[in-house]
Amino acid sequence: MHSEKIVHQVVAPPPVHFVGDGFRVHSFISPSGSPIRSQDMNPIIMFDYNSRHYFGPSEVKRGVGVHPHRGFETVTIAYEGQISHHDSSGGGGTIGQGDVQWMTAASGVLHKEYHSEAFTRTGGYFQMVQLWVNLPAEFKMSPPKYQGILRAEMAHIPVGSSEVELIAGEFGDQHGPASTFSPVHLSNAYLNGDPVAYAFPDGFRIGVLAVRGDAVVNGTPLPQDHLAVLSESGNEFTLSAEGESTVLVFGGVDLKEPIAPYGPFVMNTTEELHQAIQDYNAGKFGVLAD
Repeated sequence: MHSEKIVHQVVAPPPVHFVGDGFRVHSFISPSGSPIRSQDMNPIIMFDYNSRHYFGPSEVKRGVGVHPHRGFETVTIAYEGQISHHDSSGGGGTIGQGDVQWMTAASGVLHKEYHSEAFTRTGGYFQMVQLWVNLPAEFKMSPPKYQGILRAEMAHIPVGSSEVELIAGEFGDQHGPASTFSPVHLSNAYLNGDPVAYAFPDGFRIGVLAVRGDAVVNGTPLPQDHLAVLSESGNEFTLSAEGESTVLVFGGVDLKEPIAPYGPFVMNTTEELHQAIQDYNAGKFGVLAD
């Protein structure tokens, strides 16, 4: 039986803070619950939005130096600018406009992420999203991996004069190229006159971010840089806009498992967190030069 999802809340961009010196972000979803709790959007347990910001040319690379992760995946979507990634499992690459980096930290990696060398030299506008996808308990200690997904590899589905760009999950009979460990959806809707209707199985937790331009979600206005949280009940919703607009749709099915977060580690129990810290201090996450 099909029913409509409703807009549960529309969240204004939280105060900006810097992650390292290269990412000027609004943290919409976090373990601290400001403003949206990880538990309420699980499996999307963190969501940082680098709204459009100009970085001047620099001789010194900007970003975040070597740091560990265990128990989840980091997903970075580039809207403007370029970012380079390297990790201790051998994954890495540079993405530009429209591309995605999908790193599965799982049992543990060290990684670093910076503005690309070319972007650092020239400067320019930078706009990115990074979200963390929780891993089911049975996969938290699986081997790390890295997926560099180019825009050309994504499914591009016309909806009248609009388009859905599918990164992960399904839209109609199309499938996104990202490999996931649980049901996860990630897509950009490029609205250009015609509305786009989404439909999901029961239980999907969905968020919608207005990346460029204003949008409307099931009749509720969504201003640029704002995030809408939809009801867990219901299956369908429609996106529309008066002008051109880019909207990120993301979500997944609640894993229904406890979340034990501590900084760069997200496990299921306190004991597992202690083990993660011990393993990191023992050098079991590999080696990566800064």
